[in-house]
Amino acid sequence: MLITIFMINVVYVTLNTLRMMLTMKGYQVAAPFIAMVEVAVWVVGLGLVLDNLDNVLNIIVYSVGFGAGIYMGMKIEDKLALGHILVTTIVPENGWDVAEEIRGEGYGVTITQAYGREGARYILEILTPRSNERSLYRLIHEVEPKAFIISYEPRYINGGFWTKRMRKNIKQVKNNPKADPFTEFK
Repeated sequence: MLITIFMINVVYVTLNTLRMMLTMKGYQVAAPFIAMVEVAVWVVGLGLVLDNLDNVLNIIVYSVGFGAGIYMGMKIEDKLALGHILVTTIVPENGWDVAEEIRGEGYGVTITQAYGREGARYILEILTPRSNERSLYRLIHEVEPKAFIISYEPRYINGGFWTKRMRKNIKQVKNNPKADPFTEFK
């Protein structure tokens, strides 16, 4: 009984975490489907615990399963790496050289000159699929170890170098379903 309660709650909370992520990213078909499965699992799991409230161990196992489900959901979402990130990189000097090296790896880079507390700086804006996030961070640190990096997820993307390239890649995928649309960015 304890293993069943634990597993049901892990599955429920994992689905809950994934549904929240998909909802935030606008997956209008997948999120409601996962929600239906999620609520069915939740009702069964909660029913098992409520039917046996006299056993404190059931409640403890339910709680541990909840935490494990959150962890599992986060790990799965991290592996799926849905969406895109915008990486803002501030470099103290040689900003043009850094931008060219990053562009040489297939990334689109917009560079802006700025002035910080310690003088002239360069701000690089780089948009990439989340699946490339860690490799982009490694590249930036190899090229400029002093770089200050901030990343966040944009809600809307339109125009520019990157979206033109994505449209071209999407057309290639439609013509060849086995092609990877992000090959140029890996």
